[in-house]
Amino acid sequence: MTVTPSSPPIPSSLADPLSVPAVKLSGAAVRLGGRTIWSGVDVAVEDGEFVAVLGANGSGKSTLLKTVLGALPLAAGEVSVLGRPAGRENAGIGYLPQRRSFDSGMRLRGSDVVRLGLDGDRWGLPLPLPIGWARYRAHPPSRRRAARERVREVIELVGAREYSERPIGELSGGEQQRLLIAQALVRRPKLLLLDEPLDSLDLPNQAVVAALVAEICRREGVAVLLVAHDVNPLLPYLDRVIYLAAGHAVAGTVEQVITGEVLTGLYGLPVEVLKASDGRLVVVGQPEAPAHHHDRHSHGHGGHGDGHGHGGGHGHEDGHGH
Repeated sequence: MTVTPSSPPIPSSLADPLSVPAVKLSGAAVRLGGRTIWSGVDVAVEDGEFVAVLGANGSGKSTLLKTVLGALPLAAGEVSVLGRPAGRENAGIGYLPQRRSFDSGMRLRGSDVVRLGLDGDRWGLPLPLPIGWARYRAHPPSRRRAARERVREVIELVGAREYSERPIGELSGGEQQRLLIAQALVRRPKLLLLDEPLDSLDLPNQAVVAALVAEICRREGVAVLLVAHDVNPLLPYLDRVIYLAAGHAVAGTVEQVITGEVLTGLYGLPVEVLKASDGRLVVVGQPEAPAHHHDRHSHGHGGHGDGHGHGGGHGHEDGHGH
């Protein structure tokens, strides 16, 4: 992964000179409503990397995912995804938007939610099937059998078999999130984009989902971009982080990026990073610190971070609904 403003070395196990990055942004800038969200961003995510996107509300984390999907154009610079311009290879992307809410009375089965990902309904429109699914497309009986088998396979992969036939509205937040991850995986993506999948989960479920995503990343060889406010549940698993603040980005390992020196330079104000006895990181001095912040979207409570690593801000990332 290349970074802005400085470039830590890529581990030899990840640096394949012949490979094409799963995501590459060069001199990238996005402007919305006359405001520059971020600019001068140079980032490359390699195949099979597990990367967290961190930053306070409004820093442009979800905007970065939308740019990768081709849903938002760049105001400057270039972006390529799976070797092509953004938006051209979306059939190879699994996308989980910010937390969906399921009414407790919803009777749609968990397995049906996963199947929606195969049918393309998660995008709101039908998508061409990736290479290898010609039988699914060409022959209805084979298509149905292949669909059932693939849905069963990904439900097993995320460990949701025992409750996959229950109504989605009856399941816990962690169980729902497993099934939504299965939905994002059902088309065998090469790139997985997860927008705050740990949001609204309790700490044990955050750790479980983080471990699940890491296992999928390794087993399936999928590059993962995961938006998060709290980096701590992800610490044992991450290859890299991308930290967005003040319209710029810094990327590298957790040890390289989440330091007082780096974050002070990024924010332009004093920031201190403390390490607790249990290994958790606490960022002190900037609002809504992603290392110790638990945002809850769409609950209508308002509120702001206290600037001491314990922020409780609410509302949609970047001011946009999902």
